[in-house]
Amino acid sequence: MGDFYQTLGVPKNAGQDDIKKAFRKLARDFHPDKNPGDKRAEEKFKEVSEAYETLSDAEKRKHYDEMSRLGAFGPGAGGFRPGAGGQGFDPGMFGPGGAQFDMGDLGDILGNLFGGGAGGRGRRRTSARGDDLQVDVTVSFDDSLHGVTVRVPVDKPDTCGACHGSGAKAGTTPKVCPQCQGRGSIARNLGGFAMPQTCPQCHGNGTLIEHPCPACGGNGVQHTTKRYAVKIPAGVKDGSKIRIKGKGEAGLRGGPSGDLFVRVSVEPDDIFERRGDDVVLVVPVTISEAALGTSVRIPVPGGGRVALKVPAGSQDGRTFRVRGKGAPRLKGGHGDLHVRLHVQVPDKLTKEQKQLFEKLGATLPDPRAAVLG
Repeated sequence: MGDFYQTLGVPKNAGQDDIKKAFRKLARDFHPDKNPGDKRAEEKFKEVSEAYETLSDAEKRKHYDEMSRLGAFGPGAGGFRPGAGGQGFDPGMFGPGGAQFDMGDLGDILGNLFGGGAGGRGRRRTSARGDDLQVDVTVSFDDSLHGVTVRVPVDKPDTCGACHGSGAKAGTTPKVCPQCQGRGSIARNLGGFAMPQTCPQCHGNGTLIEHPCPACGGNGVQHTTKRYAVKIPAGVKDGSKIRIKGKGEAGLRGGPSGDLFVRVSVEPDDIFERRGDDVVLVVPVTISEAALGTSVRIPVPGGGRVALKVPAGSQDGRTFRVRGKGAPRLKGGHGDLHVRLHVQVPDKLTKEQKQLFEKLGATLPDPRAAVLG
């Protein structure tokens, strides 16, 4: 028996949420259904199951930590043995009289991960939920405002058409595992008490497939490429995810499929900048327009134009808000359009323009007098 904390990859002071999270990930990665024929993965799955069964129970964890402190799991310690290192060990601390204890929460978690019970309560797992998938799509700025339907190719495992996900050859059915009697787990003697472990014959399924489906090799899934029509809603933001239930990886042996997540990237626009549900537009004006005031026809997101009144004496960077002309909100309504003025100063002047500016400048007060003295 190794260090249970190392097995799960958590520190010795890890909380129950961290322990459960670590177990869920490792159990999914090393489960025999995902690693058929891989003995190393099978052994690893047994190790993480044993580690979680002890560390997830406060009382068992307390005794395990105490025995670890006394060196019960060190090199040559031989695991839990009565009298090891001069310290007596009560088998009852991990189960009355050293008998097999119920898998409890471990069975529940494995059930959630793989679609059914996993042990001591007589439940058996015959199916496994498929993984969720994610694909990326890119839409134009205009399409993000109006909404669009795109066709998305998804390369994924899907339910086998030959066996309809059962894993068994047509005309045959799986049989109850004779070693675990359909429970999916057996008791392993650890020197004084029994620890449930995944049944090595059926790998926790509780059933055996004597005649695997030739099309899928008994997994109940086949690799395929499917195309889905995905509706991108009006007002979608860059980085948003759209969930399509049941269109992820097919579940093993008839288990439920995972979900498909479509992540949306929105291309930047040449003149508009999206900020949440609002949109920013920079409008250039001349010095004379800013000084004298003017009315400018400006474009709005989604098409069309509106008149913007620029008051006389407007400064560079002044911002105006046009209500309801921003991006559509997913729950209804629109954001606002923020129009920022950019007063353009000509970098080249004709002789006549230069004379006019000099004449104008001579009539204007010194703008630095009040600030710089």
